[in-house]
Amino acid sequence: MKIIAIGRNYAEHAKELNNPVPTTPVIFMKPDTALLKDNKPFYHPDFSQDIHHEIELVLKVSKEGRHISEKFAANYYEEIALGVDFTARDIQSRHKEKGLPWELAKAFDSSAPVSNFVPKAQFGDIYNIGFSLNINGETRQQGNTKNLLFSFERIIAFVSQYITLKKGDLIFTGTPEGVGKVAIGDRLEGFLEGEKLLDFYVK
Repeated sequence: MKIIAIGRNYAEHAKELNNPVPTTPVIFMKPDTALLKDNKPFYHPDFSQDIHHEIELVLKVSKEGRHISEKFAANYYEEIALGVDFTARDIQSRHKEKGLPWELAKAFDSSAPVSNFVPKAQFGDIYNIGFSLNINGETRQQGNTKNLLFSFERIIAFVSQYITLKKGDLIFTGTPEGVGKVAIGDRLEGFLEGEKLLDFYVK
């Protein structure tokens, strides 16, 4: 299982970090050791003083495919979850300044909490799904798939031109604006169309 993530897939998030709005998907990856399930606590790493939350929708790949046509890409996922792409923003900023990859800032252990998955069939319109993140009871991020720069189908088709997708792979599809720092003791709650799917603490 691999975790593929899409950066800057909501225009307002790209702008809040002073990044250009991309014309093709921005891809990075996390190892399977980044996965954090079952609402287990996230342990704040010692190597960063600026861990940011990024709430996202996550697709689970349902069958193997490569060079997938965009018109058939919807057949390659059946379930959606909420995820948090924890990012060591201080490390990422230093690496960006030097033109280095982001892995140390994105791929560290437990940096990808993921909720239980729900069938995509339960959503009337895949491109009008609302989701949000609360921290200590306060809403910090709100997003809707109608604002995606690149659709789920476009992402799957694009990634599969370079990387074979296998059953069980996860695709983080990008975060809306409102990212920010987390601290030890914070309670994070993630909602998908009003249903709470994530509920865990930073320790």
